[in-house]
Amino acid sequence: MSRVQTITIGAEEGDQRLDRWIRKHFPQMSQSMVEKACRKGEIRVDGGRVKPATRIEAGQSVRLPPIPDELAPRPKAEAPAYPSADVEMIQNAVLWKDEHIIALNKPPGLPSQGGSGQGNRHVDALTEALKFGYKDRPVLVHRLDKDTSGVLLLARTPRVARRLNEAFRHRTTRKIYWAIVAGVPSPLMGTIRYGLVKAGGRDNEKMHCILPGDVDKTDGAKRATTDYAVLDRLGSRAAWMALVPVTGRTHQLRAHMAELGHPVIGDGKYGGSGQENLGDGWGAQLGGEISRKLHLHARSITFQHPVTNKKITLTAPLPEHMARSWKMLGWHENDVPADPFVEEE
Repeated sequence: MSRVQTITIGAEEGDQRLDRWIRKHFPQMSQSMVEKACRKGEIRVDGGRVKPATRIEAGQSVRLPPIPDELAPRPKAEAPAYPSADVEMIQNAVLWKDEHIIALNKPPGLPSQGGSGQGNRHVDALTEALKFGYKDRPVLVHRLDKDTSGVLLLARTPRVARRLNEAFRHRTTRKIYWAIVAGVPSPLMGTIRYGLVKAGGRDNEKMHCILPGDVDKTDGAKRATTDYAVLDRLGSRAAWMALVPVTGRTHQLRAHMAELGHPVIGDGKYGGSGQENLGDGWGAQLGGEISRKLHLHARSITFQHPVTNKKITLTAPLPEHMARSWKMLGWHENDVPADPFVEEE
């Protein structure tokens, strides 16, 4: 049994859940032990009480209680953890893979990670079905909102995970999202720079936009930047958008578009999903045969392969409900540039 100890998070270990960091370094700590120690205040980050899902950053200090020296005995037999339908679903979602990286086309409605009310059906839990002969499960290196579909990267080794995490922190990866929004933004191409801060109240995940000049004087606020371009439009009622999150804040794209007055179609959190889009005061529903599901999709990602150093671009087909909307509106995926922000030679 160790003594109480304080450990500083290393430069390559930031931006991950506290419980996963603890269990990686101290495998003898079960998830239930971590949760209990957090509830009792025995685990603290920079002196403050935390939850197991708290995200840690490089340079923070983690205080740990005495930890057992030995691994707890495991049950002799374990029942299959996940239904075969879920295993088939996550394997069918594989968009591309090599010996270092797996890319998924994440279905809408599937959380990236567990959390309050999410249960065990999320990408992180289902990675057991994505080992494909490897000893260890692949790990997420970034996340998508539950109802956002599209390209999601997983690293197959710790070394690759560190390098990809570093690439995301230094913003050397490029992600392009497609969306349908209510109305048509003006100008047709631009940059949004509203800061973001948690709105508070019952919905602790919802983000509130603030003016860039107010970020430094607002507790918990972070700067956020989004590039946008209109790719096509349905009169003045709706627009097909390309969105690039220059920063990677929670709900950034959804909050930014709603703040412009053009919420993403199907966005019940930011767009007022109960409103029909009739032309005055855009709501988040177009009505008619258009699905009420969120119309936001991580269309492509471009990054430098951390091992081969080759430039990789991966593109994810639209999910079923968005493909139906595109067909209904007469839009075609091949009619627009892959990256509308880059001038073609």
